Amino acid sequence: MRIISYNVNGIRAAIKKGLIEWLSTDPADVICIQETKAERDNIDIRPFEELGYHDYWFSARKRGYSGVAVFTRRKPDHVTYGHGFGQSDEEGRVIQLDFGDTRLINAYFPSGTSGEERQGYKYQWLDEIDAYLADLRRERSKVILCGDYNIAHREIDIHDPKGNKQSSGFLPGERAWMDRFFDSGWKDSLRHFDDSPGRFTWWSQRFPTVRLQNKGWRIDYINVTESLAAGLRSAAIYPDVKHSDHCPVYLDLDV
Repeated sequence: MRIISYNVNGIRAAIKKGLIEWLSTDPADVICIQETKAERDNIDIRPFEELGYHDYWFSARKRGYSGVAVFTRRKPDHVTYGHGFGQSDEEGRVIQLDFGDTRLINAYFPSGTSGEERQGYKYQWLDEIDAYLADLRRERSKVILCGDYNIAHREIDIHDPKGNKQSSGFLPGERAWMDRFFDSGWKDSLRHFDDSPGRFTWWSQRFPTVRLQNKGWRIDYINVTESLAAGLRSAAIYPDVKHSDHCPVYLDLDV
């Protein structure tokens, strides 16, 4: 299974920038999209269908906000919309697909950059997803969690760790959550193959030159449980794909 996770920062804008043409190059079997900022009815689905994709959407109640979707050539056995936490589900942050005994979760973690209230909700959300994943893993050993985590884990995952030590997305509490997450048996698929610095997936739009200078953050991940680690075949970041302020991340996994 070839999987891509991609925060498109508005799927309609990404389509105008060539998203469908890029999908026609066959980058993956399963495309997990975050921040759709749209509902299915807002989009002409036919080009996706012509490329062989089934599509599944979980949009926020607030129009033009948040939302996740999955485009997959392999039809899932079951789809779960949300994960049972009220505010998260209202914001359209989680969609889950079952392929045999493997659960694929596409998640858009909250950002805390707009202020203390949203940062507080971000910590609440992390506690909720932590509890949810712990319960899920008692039933399933094969789980993939992909998406925009909105957290840079280590100093090599951010261009200026000292200057951003008090920035949301690189706060000690967020990084400690990532430590606990990986210590609990999750595998960072990119770092399984590549532990080099400068492997970023997001660049601020406030400063037009930072992407050219590769002054970014790695906040997008495809992580797997230990029982899937033996199936890791390759992982990559595609910084030259530019439909968004994020770029796609890729995993080839034998499930």
